[in-house]
Amino acid sequence: MRKLLSISLVSTALTAAAFAPAYAADPAVSEAPYVAPVQTSSGGWEISAYGGYQFSPHSDVDVSDQADFTAGWDTKPFNMPPYWGIRGTYWFEGGALSNWGVSLDYTHAKVYADDETFTKSGGWTVFEFTDGLNLLTLNALYKFPIEGSKWTPYVGAGVGINVPHVEVTRASGRTFDYQFGGATIQAQAGVRYQFTENWSAFAEYKGNYSWIDVDIDSGASLQTNILTHAINFGVSYKF
Repeated sequence: MRKLLSISLVSTALTAAAFAPAYAADPAVSEAPYVAPVQTSSGGWEISAYGGYQFSPHSDVDVSDQADFTAGWDTKPFNMPPYWGIRGTYWFEGGALSNWGVSLDYTHAKVYADDETFTKSGGWTVFEFTDGLNLLTLNALYKFPIEGSKWTPYVGAGVGINVPHVEVTRASGRTFDYQFGGATIQAQAGVRYQFTENWSAFAEYKGNYSWIDVDIDSGASLQTNILTHAINFGVSYKF
């Protein structure tokens, strides 16, 4: 009896040893090691640079010492100095402000009076804001994350100031300097694509409406309201 029991135990042990490697090699039986997901932050600082195509509709021009007229605007966004912009954004993370951000946005916009304008401006030969219709705005942004996607739509709006480089040449004199023009409002909507945790690219529409009130030669003043539309393409770096 004792001999039979010993033979049985040895047989069981040999069988287990023979089949153990097969079980270990079977992926259905073995358990894969747990890998914790990488956590990426959606908040923090981001800096962006952009350029693109800008255009502007006609606007009425009020001049204190002569008849008013309507200006048609060319923008020439790719001519020197080109149209461009840069912005810094802080994105909040978690809580009531989740998906909200705040940005400080500088845009080097520009406009040139077209040829038709000079037929009705009363002897003007130069009229432009081309070393910048410089815009500085503070904006609130909101993004719409799409789960499992690298695409993120966003919208924004803000207020700020405009500082144009006023270039006017007419029979009574010439103006060529930077001045504080007045207030500007901004609206934007776009979508960005996340390449890595730090780098992304975006495309957006951005519109600015600027109230401009500046001085020109002979103690005269000039007022006009300029609406600029832009289709921007840019890159962002998060840090």
